[in-house]
Amino acid sequence: MKKHLKVALVHDYLAEYGGAERVLEALHQIYPEAPVYTAFVDAERLGKQWQRFASWDIHTSWLTKIPFHRRLFSPLRIFAPSFFSSFDLSSFDLVISSTNAYFAKAVRVPNGVHICYCHTPSRSLWGYSTMTDWQSNPVTKFFGTLINHYLRVEDVKIARDNVDYFIANSRETQRRIKKFYKLASTLIYPPVHIPKQPPDPNHSRTYFLYVNRLAWAKHPELAVQVCTKLGLPLKVVGSGKMLSGLGDIAGPTVEFLGHVSDSELSQLYRGAIALLYPVEDEDFGIVPVEAMAHGIPVIAHASGGPLESVIDGKTGILFDELSLSGLEKAVTKFKRGRFNPTFLYHHAKRYSQDEFSQKLSRFIEEKVAQTLHR
Repeated sequence: MKKHLKVALVHDYLAEYGGAERVLEALHQIYPEAPVYTAFVDAERLGKQWQRFASWDIHTSWLTKIPFHRRLFSPLRIFAPSFFSSFDLSSFDLVISSTNAYFAKAVRVPNGVHICYCHTPSRSLWGYSTMTDWQSNPVTKFFGTLINHYLRVEDVKIARDNVDYFIANSRETQRRIKKFYKLASTLIYPPVHIPKQPPDPNHSRTYFLYVNRLAWAKHPELAVQVCTKLGLPLKVVGSGKMLSGLGDIAGPTVEFLGHVSDSELSQLYRGAIALLYPVEDEDFGIVPVEAMAHGIPVIAHASGGPLESVIDGKTGILFDELSLSGLEKAVTKFKRGRFNPTFLYHHAKRYSQDEFSQKLSRFIEEKVAQTLHR
């Protein structure tokens, strides 16, 4: 059916490369001719990752007419629904929005079907930890609270009025969609790159690994602190505002690698003892599954997505107390365990890109047929 549909993709914004952008890439792979509509693009901030999107047909919103919009996009989120509702998508049969924080789902699809792939209802609106501790500053807390109150009302209205079908990236996100929007959704896990061959169980593994944004909700400081305290080798992949502060607390066993290519990351996974993932209320978490696909167990906080993807004691260790002490106890427990790389690999295969594409294509065929032929 996809060959006969005129399809558009919508994404919050292109300013960083994470799990949501990986999903957008997978959607574009299914629909390579589809134009992409987004609030704005920041190629400089994306760095080397911009080459993934540079050849696409990308349309940006009227936000880009505002001076310094790349710096002000967060305060300007009060207008974000309008950024997307102003796009003319009347000629499309199918629109797939990919969203978590910036109202891509606010697009209007008057003559087609709107399917929203929801990574999570906006964390800042609904009380979950975000990339920055914005509530610690009295000024941002005051204005942010006022804006959030207005946008929560808008968020519910848009979810109920503008979206025909929701897809959730995890059972955790399904629960959030049901709780905040009072709407049902279909679970389709995001695509994860799975190596073609199982990992070599005899491969040398000599360090712990942290892979994520260096941001408040991701708690990289706990990984750095525990490895510094215990004298364990740790390689940190990622960048963010916390980098300089992490450098101040890191001991000699901690190495910061910044952004790495996909091939470099694959090699880093192969040489790791375990992935440290002290993330709070993760929506899904592609990184833990990537690690397991390389035969690497995961030490993760017992909240959000890892509760679904990590089997405690078999594919990793889950810990409850999100603190240095909690992570230290988890590392100690991990050292006493045994983890089979081949089992980890096969466990991760249920999240492959092929699984994602097949389930999404079946879902779209069913829902488009139902909606367009009413």
